[in-house]
Amino acid sequence: MNKIASFQIDHTRLLPGLYVSRYDRKLLTVVTTFDLRMTAPNREPPMDMAAVHTIEHLGATFLRNSRKKSDVIYFGPMGCRTGFYLVMFGQLTPSELCGLVSEMCDFILDYEGEIPGATAEECGNYLDQNLPLAKYYIGKYLTELTEKRFTYPE
Repeated sequence: MNKIASFQIDHTRLLPGLYVSRYDRKLLTVVTTFDLRMTAPNREPPMDMAAVHTIEHLGATFLRNSRKKSDVIYFGPMGCRTGFYLVMFGQLTPSELCGLVSEMCDFILDYEGEIPGATAEECGNYLDQNLPLAKYYIGKYLTELTEKRFTYPE
């Protein structure tokens, strides 16, 4: 069995950044999967699950209401809890997406109030939320994003 592309990245050298994980093509459609790596894998602790859940709710809400909403396919956490995947229609680059990701981060940092979709009727684990810790991770990531880490380490 072939090893998938994301397992071929040297995670011992991977730093927080915004990377293209893969491009997928079918007929005339191109889809880009972005790796929003928020922590240094295996060197920093994985993110707290309640904070990850909050980032997922707020990030998805922002993206699906943004100027690029018709291009958003999916936003959700990595199983290892070191970041998120953002899947978009189009063959996009990190430079093209950096502004939108920065706006998403600002939205989360400025957010106050009830978490969208965090009710028993709307979410399977609605009580598992942590806005202050989500803001901590997003603030740290936004600082790291200024480093323009857009290419996976060799």
